[in-house]
Amino acid sequence: MRVLELLEDGRESSVSELMTALGQAQSKVSNHLACLRWCGFVQTRREHRVVFYRVADGRVLQVIALARALLADNAEHVAACQRVGTDG
Repeated sequence: MRVLELLEDGRESSVSELMTALGQAQSKVSNHLACLRWCGFVQTRREHRVVFYRVADGRVLQVIALARALLADNAEHVAACQRVGTDG
């Protein structure tokens, strides 16, 4: 989710830029990007040896915006919810 948020507004980022922003190792970021690409959520553009990632489908950003709106509308309940569905 955070990777997609970093690529909002048509921004492109390389793996190294995303690593810095996320504070994560290259292998972890690359693995997430590979999954997102395989699922069709991001696409790539190569410039010499650097690969840049961007959101592939605007609907992805619409889903993120909808999730944010739902959380904002229910923030008090979400903050108060500690355990759901416990058996006892």
